[in-house]
Amino acid sequence: MPAVSSRGRGRRTINEINMVPFIDVMLVLLIIFMVTAPLITPSQIALPSVGQAGRQPDRFVAVVIDKDEQVSLREGSSSAEPQPVAMGQLVARVQQLQASRGSQPEGGVPVVISADKNVKYEAVVRVMDTLQRAGIARVGLSVQTSR
Repeated sequence: MPAVSSRGRGRRTINEINMVPFIDVMLVLLIIFMVTAPLITPSQIALPSVGQAGRQPDRFVAVVIDKDEQVSLREGSSSAEPQPVAMGQLVARVQQLQASRGSQPEGGVPVVISADKNVKYEAVVRVMDTLQRAGIARVGLSVQTSR
């Protein structure tokens, strides 16, 4: 029931909202947040760890992305210098290197992507996507562990 005032000749209702209880509640909430905020620990992201394979494959195709996002290829078992290749020719050259030297193991010759640490991850994903859309199933990333 609204508060009434007996001032004047008759009873009238007061049209003002009492703000004091609202301000009290807001101040209590502010104090609670100020006290609990330092107790909340910042969120920690658990990054996945890299396991080691039982053994390195005998044959693999290495795709190297340098700091200028230039893509080059080499057969992983050879110590030859990587040969630059255009993005449009990447799939054909990878398939050519996979088919060379006779029999393929089950699932094909794996493709390992190595990138410079300053390369945007977008460039690495673009190369992975291009290879996987072409039907190359065994595509992985080369990881250098920190010492």
